[in-house]
Amino acid sequence: MSSRRVVVIDDHDMFRAGVRSEIGASVDIVGEGNDVDSAVKAIVATEPDVVLLDVHLPGGGGTEVMKQVHQRHPEIKFLALSVSDAAEDVIGVIRGGARGYVTKNISGTELVDAINRVAEGDAVFSPRLAGFVLDAFSGAIDIASVDEDLDRLSQREREVLRLIARGYAYKEVARELFISVKTVETHVSSVLRKLQLSNRHELTRWATDRRLV
Repeated sequence: MSSRRVVVIDDHDMFRAGVRSEIGASVDIVGEGNDVDSAVKAIVATEPDVVLLDVHLPGGGGTEVMKQVHQRHPEIKFLALSVSDAAEDVIGVIRGGARGYVTKNISGTELVDAINRVAEGDAVFSPRLAGFVLDAFSGAIDIASVDEDLDRLSQREREVLRLIARGYAYKEVARELFISVKTVETHVSSVLRKLQLSNRHELTRWATDRRLV
């Protein structure tokens, strides 16, 4: 079997370099991108077997990449590779057309296996994430209402929400996201207002009920 042709899309140069060094001997990495525009250009130019796609990208996110590519090349397969294991990210990207979703702590060998399986038409999920997808289809998670509420929040507000709900202090959130404590406070106030919640305890319960943490 010849090597699978793969495009790697992620907005962190170090991460793309790491993927290249980890799996470059087993697959043929034919292109890279770091935002929606460069991703679409690289994919359309090379027509790979599989695209490794980060969920959160500048310019519209991974779902926007899939939408633009699938208008021209519906046969190209996408495997989401992300640090996020939040239910709405997993379900959003599967709904957007990805054939699988794995988290970035996956080993190189497992990633090559996942790429091969997606190229052959299988769906591939990290074990915990498969549960989200099953729950979504069985109705255990009300995706429509989760989406509607989350659509009111900016990408940064979602990141702050998730970290606060996981019990991070404002200082820790600021350090994690490279923003000031004041900015964290502003985002939290905005999230509480948009979701009509009173305090961080309610926010944590809201996020936990929707499996966002």
